[in-house]
Amino acid sequence: MTMYTKTVLDNGLRVITSTMPHSRSVCLAILVGAGSCYESEEEAGISHFAEHLFFKGTQRRPTSKEITQDIEGVGGIINAGTDKELTIFWCKVAKPHFPIALDVLSDLLLNSLFDSKEIEQERRIISEEINMNLDLPQQRISMLIDELLWPEQPLGHEVIGYKETVSSLTREQLLNYVARRYMPNNTVLSIAGNIQQEQAMAQIEPLFNKWAARELLTGYITNDKQTEARLRIEPKDIEQAHLCLAVHGFSRSHPQRFTLDLLNTVLGGGMSSRLFTEIREHRGLAYDIHSYTEHFLDSGSFTIYAGVDPEKIETAVAAILEEISQIKQVITATELTRAKELSKGRLYLRFEDSQNVALWYGGQEILMQQILDIDDVISIVDAITIDELKEVAQEILTESGLNLAVTGPVKEETPLRQLLKI
Repeated sequence: MTMYTKTVLDNGLRVITSTMPHSRSVCLAILVGAGSCYESEEEAGISHFAEHLFFKGTQRRPTSKEITQDIEGVGGIINAGTDKELTIFWCKVAKPHFPIALDVLSDLLLNSLFDSKEIEQERRIISEEINMNLDLPQQRISMLIDELLWPEQPLGHEVIGYKETVSSLTREQLLNYVARRYMPNNTVLSIAGNIQQEQAMAQIEPLFNKWAARELLTGYITNDKQTEARLRIEPKDIEQAHLCLAVHGFSRSHPQRFTLDLLNTVLGGGMSSRLFTEIREHRGLAYDIHSYTEHFLDSGSFTIYAGVDPEKIETAVAAILEEISQIKQVITATELTRAKELSKGRLYLRFEDSQNVALWYGGQEILMQQILDIDDVISIVDAITIDELKEVAQEILTESGLNLAVTGPVKEETPLRQLLKI
């Protein structure tokens, strides 16, 4: 089983090394506590904008092509992503090319130019990315459900930002934001693959030890209070109606977060889940139906997604709500076993990939300041009982806590609003 070693540099940078002796690859992930939750309303999208700009050139590699070709030239992959609480830069290479990957990632993180011309160019590119997301109903519906769950709160803001904010962000704002969030005491470097900790640290320290720590502001405001069901419809002339039905869930430090994840597996995880079996296989109402959980600093969500025929949307919503009502009453021993084995099996499979391992350890360290190993999680999952699943279902699946977002050729609110009962 993969284990990890943690080293903290004098400036607060945490380095996690997970040795995978049978792997031919090494994955490096730099995780920074920067994301849309830490932005003011005027800055919406600044974390994502900054992430793009880190790839646009450094002193030694003045263009994005020089950054990417150094990695692709040795057969590696380099990429990044921004989320609500986190920005991740990662690079995966064959084992002999670890020094190149480390050099490129450290260079773009510490020496990016944030060139004014590149900022203007990237502004146009992100504007097109926003357009693309607005045209993709699966993307759009996930934005709408977040706005319903967390209205006028950081968690409800779109990670990519909005055209108005992205078009007005200045170079000074970008540099100030980076100075505020990008610091060693708000960063984790996680490495997984066929590499030893001593070997990795000998190369990491000279690159990162001059990076200065500063005071960090943590936390953001969240309010999960909800007294009645909420509905939002965004009419759109497309073939399907896309819906998300969600309730507030648990934060990532909540003791029952794994119980909720297991409940999610029973209801909508995999092709043998209740929703897939009933809504797709038995009733033929949807091609894609699934559920998922998200856990944040002080909040969380439990969401069901489906794409359905607009003529059948009321039937589909009623059928989904029926499944929600039933899971509050009855969960079988067979379902519990299936959900546990599915959850554990997927976890084991994830751990075969160096990127997943790097993100598993690095993500917990940056977000939780503590790490559960895979065996810790397996033990927690194995101990969950049917009664605990039912208690969580009763607690969060309430009528007043329902949120339904719909996009597609649907205009009538009243019939859907009347259905929002459990």
